[in-house]
Amino acid sequence: MTFAYYDRLSAARKRIYLQSDGIHVVKLPAPGTLAPLVARVDHSLRAEHRDELELACQRLANGICDQIGVRRARIKLLAVRPRADWGELHGLYEAADGRTPEISLWMRTAQQRRTVAFRTFLRTLLHELCHHLDFEHLKLPETFHTEGFYKRESSLLNQLAGPPAPRKTVRGPAGR
Repeated sequence: MTFAYYDRLSAARKRIYLQSDGIHVVKLPAPGTLAPLVARVDHSLRAEHRDELELACQRLANGICDQIGVRRARIKLLAVRPRADWGELHGLYEAADGRTPEISLWMRTAQQRRTVAFRTFLRTLLHELCHHLDFEHLKLPETFHTEGFYKRESSLLNQLAGPPAPRKTVRGPAGR
C-alpha cells in the first residue's frame, strides 16, 4: 500500500519509496542488552530530569547504532514541543553533509505542557532514529514515511519495550 503523496513523486523517488516500503524489520542482534538503557529513559522521563533523560536517550541511541554497526547520531532534548496550526512537532531528524546527524526530541506536550508518556516518547526517539537508519544502515538516498518505515519503527519498539499491552474493554451494565 502506498500513501497519497506517492503519486506526486518522480519515478526515481517512487523507486526509493517502494524499496523503503518493502523493508519491515530492523533486527537488533542483542536487544536484551539495551534493556537497562530503556529502563533509564523511562525512569528519567518519569522523574522529569531533562539532563539525565538526554543522556539516557543518547546512550540508547548509541547502543542501537553500535549494534547495527552505523555511525551515531547526536540526541538533543528540548522542553516543550513546538506547535503551529498543523499540530505539534514530536521529533526532528537533521542531517547535513560533513556534520553529525542530529535528533531533536521534546519531553513535554505543547498545549498541556505535560511530560510525554514513556511509550510515546520512546516511539518518537525510534521514529527519528529510523530516519537515520534509512540513510546509514539501509543506504537509502532518501527517507520516506512509508508503511514499511512505520513497521521498522514498530519492530524496534517491540524489541526494546515489548508489544503494547492489550487494551481494556469497557463494558456497560450487565456486560453490554
